Amino acid sequence: MTLSKHLQDPSLLKNRYLCDGQWRSALTESVFAVDDPATGATIASVPNADAADARAAIDAAHRALPAWRALTGKERARRMRAWYDLLCQHAGDLAAIIAGEEGKPLAEARGEVDYGLSFVEWFAEEAKRVNGDVLQSPAADKRLVVIKQPIGVCVSITPWNFPLAMITRKVAPALAAGCTIVVKPAEQTPLTALALGELAMRAGIPAGVLNILTADSANSIKVGEVLTTDPRVAHVSFTGSTEVGRILMRQSSSTVKKLALELGGHAPFIVFDDADLEAAVTGACMSKYRNAGQVCIAPNRFYVQAGIHDRFVAALAARSEAIRLGNAFEEGVTMGPLIDDQGLNKVRQHVEDACQRGAKVVTGGKAGEGRFYAPTVMTGVTDEMLMFREETFGPVIGIVRFETEEQALALANHAEYGLASYVYTRDLSRVWRIAEGLEFGMVGINAGAISNEVAPFGGVKQSGLGREGSKYGIEEYLELKYLCMGLS
Repeated sequence: MTLSKHLQDPSLLKNRYLCDGQWRSALTESVFAVDDPATGATIASVPNADAADARAAIDAAHRALPAWRALTGKERARRMRAWYDLLCQHAGDLAAIIAGEEGKPLAEARGEVDYGLSFVEWFAEEAKRVNGDVLQSPAADKRLVVIKQPIGVCVSITPWNFPLAMITRKVAPALAAGCTIVVKPAEQTPLTALALGELAMRAGIPAGVLNILTADSANSIKVGEVLTTDPRVAHVSFTGSTEVGRILMRQSSSTVKKLALELGGHAPFIVFDDADLEAAVTGACMSKYRNAGQVCIAPNRFYVQAGIHDRFVAALAARSEAIRLGNAFEEGVTMGPLIDDQGLNKVRQHVEDACQRGAKVVTGGKAGEGRFYAPTVMTGVTDEMLMFREETFGPVIGIVRFETEEQALALANHAEYGLASYVYTRDLSRVWRIAEGLEFGMVGINAGAISNEVAPFGGVKQSGLGREGSKYGIEEYLELKYLCMGLS
């Protein structure tokens, strides 16, 4: 696939990484290929950075920090607003780049662009609202003041499933707070990140404030180790698996960095007998089939009460069969491929394991040509099956029939993860009981789409630390400083 033919501005496609305001090759001159998930064909090659490149990026961010943090919040907001305006002007091209390297249908990619840009707009405004406090002093001869200052050089390690939004959700608050940052995007989707960097430079974001390193899976380990152990880095933000998050925590511990981790999800989706059936089915499809199920907050465990179970399954199967798979740029396509062969094989393994253990495929249950997998609905699923113990990250819905509210809550909470959860019921008292009882950072109540720039995004237990987005998100990038002023 020639991605540039889908772009109004082909110069947004970069084959160098961004460091200190310059487009650079890796110091070793090595590169790696980026492919089209739908076909496996190579669409670009980008630098394969290693440890030395990572140190150079930190050097650049460290040099740029004093001048950037010295700007007023209003001035940083102005620069970020210019970036936002350029992003809006190039939204169509950004969506095409996402569709090309990540595989989600073009209309869905446009939705990600809108979502991702909302964080730049939001935090540009928040840059002007970083306020401290004057505290009531217990002593008459002292005055107590709390101020907030940028934490310093930051690192952001982002996933492939939302290659634009996961970057803007981290970079925007860092820049608004007065921090500089080094971004290491996923090896599957570096092109979107580099386009963001190009538009940031056009908007007047100073050299070194935003640096973007590209590396393949092997070199990402070397780059990540440098980024998490360098003492000049004050903050590390990561979205990805819990397993990798634990590694980054260990690496960051030697220099006691502040961490923001959005890790694995294993979301329950609970449907009670009194739920609006149509709304529940719509919410299930919306939350599960978006990006072919490759979403951290996509429900992975479906619990449906006995009285509505059969009707829900039938309606969900019919809706699933209406989904059209295909290449991101094909008209009418509503679901794209899995990101790579590893992702496809995991989905296959989960379905095969469930079938061997007694689950029944109602619809789907098979792979198509290439990396496509049919939307799948299964019943008779139990918690001994892989799909209920691991995050499937694919378009597979496994359904468990339950009887009582207490049973549903116990089943939902038994996982070690606690990112997102969903509940469908029209009983207001039950809404409060379940919402307060669920051990998750986010609860969707009669809603399948819960993420936006205004609400805090994050989980509990093994799903991570901290919150992104919202008025709370900028706090991750600020340090409190207490000033005690004697009046004598």
